[in-house]
Amino acid sequence: MFLTELCVKRPVFTTMLIMALVVMGWFSYERLGLDLLPKIDRPTITVTTRLVGASPEEMETQVTKPIEEVVNTINGLEELRSSTSEGNSRVTAVFVLERDPDVAAQDVRDKISTILSKFPKDTDPPIVEKFDPDSAPILAIVVSARRDPREITEFVDKKIKQPLETINGVGSITFVGDRKREIQVILDPRKLAAYGVSIEQANQAIARQNLEIPGGRVTFGENEKVLRTMARVRQSQDFGDIIVSAKTGTPVRIRDLGSVVDGTEEARTISRFNGENAISLLVRKQSGTNTVKVVDTVKARLTQIARTLPPDYKIQTVRDQSRFIRRSFEEVQTHMILGGFLAAGVVFLFIRNLRSAVIAAISIPTSIIATFTIMRALDFTLNNMTMLGLSLSTGIVIDDALVVLENIYRYIEEEGRSPMEAAVEATREIGLAVMATTLSLVVIFVPVAFMQGRIGRLFFSFGITAASAILVSLLVAFTLTPMLCSRFLKVPEANGAHHRSKEARFFQIIERGYDRLLRLSLAHRPVVLGLAILTAASTFWLYRYVGEESFVDDDQSEFEIFLQAPEGSSLERTDRILRQVEGEIAKLKGVRALFTTVGVGEQAAVTDASLYVGLTPLREGTEFGRMAQHLGLRKLFGFPPLHERDFSQQDVMREARKIMAKYPDLTVSVQNLFATGQTGARRHPYQLILRGPDLEALDRYSLALAAQARTVPGLVDVDTTLARRKPEIRVHIDRDKAAVVGVGVDAIASSLRTMVGGEEVTKFKEADDQYVVRLRLQEDFRKNAEVISDLYVPSVKLGLVKLNNVVRLSEEKGPNQIDRLDRERQVGVIANLDPRLPIGEAVKQMAPKVAAVKLPPGYTTKYLGRAQILVEARVNFLIALGLSLIFIYMVLAAQFESFVHPLTIMASLPLSLPFGLISLLVVGKTMNIFSAIGVLMLFGVVKKNAILQVDYTNVLRERGLARFDAIIKADHARLRPILMTTISIIAGMLPIALGKGDGSASRAAMATVVVGGQTLCLLLTLLVTPVLYTYFDDLQSLRVGKLSKLPDWFWERLRWIPTRVARSPVRGTPDSFGASEAPVGPPTERTAAGG
Repeated sequence: MFLTELCVKRPVFTTMLIMALVVMGWFSYERLGLDLLPKIDRPTITVTTRLVGASPEEMETQVTKPIEEVVNTINGLEELRSSTSEGNSRVTAVFVLERDPDVAAQDVRDKISTILSKFPKDTDPPIVEKFDPDSAPILAIVVSARRDPREITEFVDKKIKQPLETINGVGSITFVGDRKREIQVILDPRKLAAYGVSIEQANQAIARQNLEIPGGRVTFGENEKVLRTMARVRQSQDFGDIIVSAKTGTPVRIRDLGSVVDGTEEARTISRFNGENAISLLVRKQSGTNTVKVVDTVKARLTQIARTLPPDYKIQTVRDQSRFIRRSFEEVQTHMILGGFLAAGVVFLFIRNLRSAVIAAISIPTSIIATFTIMRALDFTLNNMTMLGLSLSTGIVIDDALVVLENIYRYIEEEGRSPMEAAVEATREIGLAVMATTLSLVVIFVPVAFMQGRIGRLFFSFGITAASAILVSLLVAFTLTPMLCSRFLKVPEANGAHHRSKEARFFQIIERGYDRLLRLSLAHRPVVLGLAILTAASTFWLYRYVGEESFVDDDQSEFEIFLQAPEGSSLERTDRILRQVEGEIAKLKGVRALFTTVGVGEQAAVTDASLYVGLTPLREGTEFGRMAQHLGLRKLFGFPPLHERDFSQQDVMREARKIMAKYPDLTVSVQNLFATGQTGARRHPYQLILRGPDLEALDRYSLALAAQARTVPGLVDVDTTLARRKPEIRVHIDRDKAAVVGVGVDAIASSLRTMVGGEEVTKFKEADDQYVVRLRLQEDFRKNAEVISDLYVPSVKLGLVKLNNVVRLSEEKGPNQIDRLDRERQVGVIANLDPRLPIGEAVKQMAPKVAAVKLPPGYTTKYLGRAQILVEARVNFLIALGLSLIFIYMVLAAQFESFVHPLTIMASLPLSLPFGLISLLVVGKTMNIFSAIGVLMLFGVVKKNAILQVDYTNVLRERGLARFDAIIKADHARLRPILMTTISIIAGMLPIALGKGDGSASRAAMATVVVGGQTLCLLLTLLVTPVLYTYFDDLQSLRVGKLSKLPDWFWERLRWIPTRVARSPVRGTPDSFGASEAPVGPPTERTAAGG
């Protein structure tokens, strides 16, 4: 090969070429971002609209539906969901991955601007934001001080929250446990009635007498001044001086009707960290931004802010997503380094020559570091997928160098060539085979990189990264490896080392055993063929016992408990229950942090709470610390010792469920903190969505489906999103009576909203700040239906009329929240999964139970969450598998210049599948998106061995050897490189397969398939490939001899069929294709080959 010859003759050029790749890779590595996963967040735009006091049904009809109608027309919309609760509408538009978030947000704003005039009066302007409010926060900031909560809230808002909101990538920052200042005008309904004043009059008086309106310009001569009406209230207590009425000549002021309190808004939220009340900030990132980068920027700004805070203020961070990402990255680095050392050790084990081991090992860091340049150019980050691609490539990138090195080594030892000549000739001989093995492996990753949807985006960077590393390793094998061999391998050393390695007892035992088995297999070809067919067919039987899953739950050393108190519970009752729960959870083994929140978000109620549980880390320290500690060298090298938690996160979660079972009146969900982009206040892995027009029917059918789900073992925390209905006091207006006494329907509704719910009537300005002024009645007069019915509403005829004269009040239950998906009402049946129940099995067991709940026309079910991703992944992987097989065949056909020999190699691929499945069954893992990629990698690795066998067999036959002799000699010559490459791959991936650190579960699933499948199927493929070679060679011989006669033969058969009844074929004529042909090859070869 020209490139190899050039590099061997010009070592400085070769060194500089490789160094250039390494230097660029190193600088690229320093500039790569760090994240957990690639950017798989779909562009998400949220529209939030508020109308104080409106019921969920009213908000749905007058606000949510109109917004959905216009947003649904935007190009690139993938999913449209909405959630409507009392006084709040939230529409979330999810766009395809390729959509630009900024453009999508502007499109949404433009569409909504066309319908603003159709919204009800007093509707707040819609807020359009570029983030998903259902997404989990990436960081929680806890602030505590021994001060008044109102003072802390104001301080935190100005000094911490507002500066952090300006950081690029921060989507939103939500207050929890805050107590904002509010001016409350609290009136006594008895005094209102005594003075003949309605609540509406007080409302209008406050709003009209707290103004500051420009009056235009005053121009005189050459001067101009601005005219302003200064009517703002200067002190909060001055609101009591506002005149509401003066009918009798005596002014009636606010203080005559009630009181003005400069206090805080009604408490609807709680925040507590490790049992201490605090005020917290939940930080959410914008869609598509880098988690670690945003968290690091927020923490850096917090450090600056902390220096300016009073000494009694304490800032702590909790539920930091970047911690798990960093720990996971460190584990991958450790596994890569260990895998590299083990793979390099394999070379020394077989060749027993240190120089050879070093030459081969150099290809690992060279290929990996050079790949960082490509990652940087494609804007990849260092995440679980790219690092997984690199770590799995650790054992693969050394393969090409091993094969080239071993062949050069053999040339020096067996043929006595000089190192310079051997480097060129041996690389030329093996070059096409090495190129075929590498390219056929690369073409496996190309379809993976271009899969569709979220799965495609998830694995795009993985496929490109792995393919790039393997291609770089090919370049290294053809340039650096031959050059180093020509300069550092010496004939005497090669001879001595080779004899030591070749004559090593363990290798002689392997070689003699393989020789006997190989000859036995060729002598009994039908038996071997039948065994191979049975092995491949067992795949279908084994797959039934391997569960299907989309993602793997990693031990993140943290989880969350969502709970709901009974509807109608007050904040005080919810808080009391939570304190009891906290006390018991804190006693669980390994718990080091408890972060409690109640009433988070616009739509959350005081009954909605969550308890974040932080555990001791899964591992502290590194594997290097463990090794240094065992060797007594920890102090010398400074590695921290390795401490491992001896129980799993799932163990603690099971204990937490047992504790929560003591509270039967609570709705509980104990969940992982999912890091795969799933959203929702309760991010359940099992989500069965029921859609239809009627809420009552949806509620009924969802309860039936939930009851069926509870009968499935492994489905835990089963609930529905509409099973809990909120107690309501409904006002039924007698329109006839109201019309007689002159009371308008709108007057009833608006008066009740102000008197009971309280209304923001104006803003109180103090310095640069503005505070809400809220008008409502005293608490004793709005606590139940009986006292509310005695209130007065305005009448155009009678002044004031008692409410119970024109309405009827009833206590009923209404929907707490109305959820919609793709413009249809929906109710979800949600559940968590026991680790022993994969999502695929859960869906399978639920299928007949869903069918048993016979839904009427117009009602449909749909899976979301993990089940939806599983279906998407299954389709994508089948397409990727098909394309990979096609591409592999094309590469092999081009390399062997044959349409038949590629089938010899590819026929060995099905043999690896059962062993990959057995590996998953043995270690108790499922077939998920990671292990499915492992199957594709297993295909690529297994066929490398077959390529080496078939390629050298063809070379020897071209040199004149008979087929049987060529097979025996070729398989003997390629046994050592096959064992070396196979064991190096296994050694490189072994730390990943056995890893126990953060994020190891998903990585181990992929590596387990490759390590177990390759180990178990190695012997079988080494024996089956030669047998299949003989069969396909016979087929090819028949094809060569008879292909030209095929059209005539086929035409004769067509003519022969109608006359079949009249006459029989003449014995001895070729009445079957090729039957009269003599077998190809000498008799001795046929006999030895078994037929």
